[in-house]
Amino acid sequence: MSLVPYDDRDGYIWMDGVMLPWRDAKLHVLSHALHYASCVFEGLRVYDGQAFKLTEHSERLIASGRLLDIALPYDVAAIDRATRETIAANGIVDGYVRPVAWRGAEMMGVAGQECRIHVAIATWVWPPYFTADARLKGIRLDWAKYRRPDPLTAPTASKAAGLYMICTLSKHAAEAKGYNDALMLDWRGFIAEATGANVFLGIEGKLHTPTPDCFLDGITRRTVIGLARARGIEVIERHIKPEELAQADEVFLTGTAAEVTPVNTIGEHNFEVGPLGRQMVADFDALVREPARMAG
Repeated sequence: MSLVPYDDRDGYIWMDGVMLPWRDAKLHVLSHALHYASCVFEGLRVYDGQAFKLTEHSERLIASGRLLDIALPYDVAAIDRATRETIAANGIVDGYVRPVAWRGAEMMGVAGQECRIHVAIATWVWPPYFTADARLKGIRLDWAKYRRPDPLTAPTASKAAGLYMICTLSKHAAEAKGYNDALMLDWRGFIAEATGANVFLGIEGKLHTPTPDCFLDGITRRTVIGLARARGIEVIERHIKPEELAQADEVFLTGTAAEVTPVNTIGEHNFEVGPLGRQMVADFDALVREPARMAG
């Protein structure tokens, strides 16, 4: 299957307040962001023409920028409005949205205080991250070589481009070995997350999930915690040791891309797709198709 490159497509991208033809949305090779990772972004899904949890994503984009000393020139309401306009301009019914903010090319060096802050929003039709069969039978995870860093060494509460370098490397290595993804530990050796999704363990009818103190507290993660508690399922947020996987009856991932996806393998551990995971898949899929609850 030939790939359709993302710089050569039809459609429109909102950039710095203007709706541009897709191919005209460009940045210079000497942009600060390309050399020094001064870039933050978001990812959100569109269901039935509506962006799920839009305002929460816009708020997080601005908060991530603040952590990287990137003051976005737009407020939450403006980003929400631009996102809706971009979805409408491209006629997206079910798809993906990528808002991104970065430092431009006014300065070249570690310091970038005088660089202009650019903001762009793109959206496109995007199928589920994992196949329907994978969501039914579960996916396979390898152990990642790299670990999530100590918050004293990086702005780990941000959704920053630089923090994804080890995710790309880990996912490449896992896929080369025939796995779907990789599970990362944190700097202390506790279970953290997959390369782009949070993780939940089902143990004796309760859901256990790592405390997000050095990685993102995902918006889908928080949504699933709410769905589980609404059903009376106890959710325990704590530090989880890798050896505790032996006690888990089931495991699943959550994320904008992954949505809710069961796991059948993590390294040497094997799991069945269980009742908690199946219920969360069903509840999440139902929630995202409820228009009245899309913007929350």
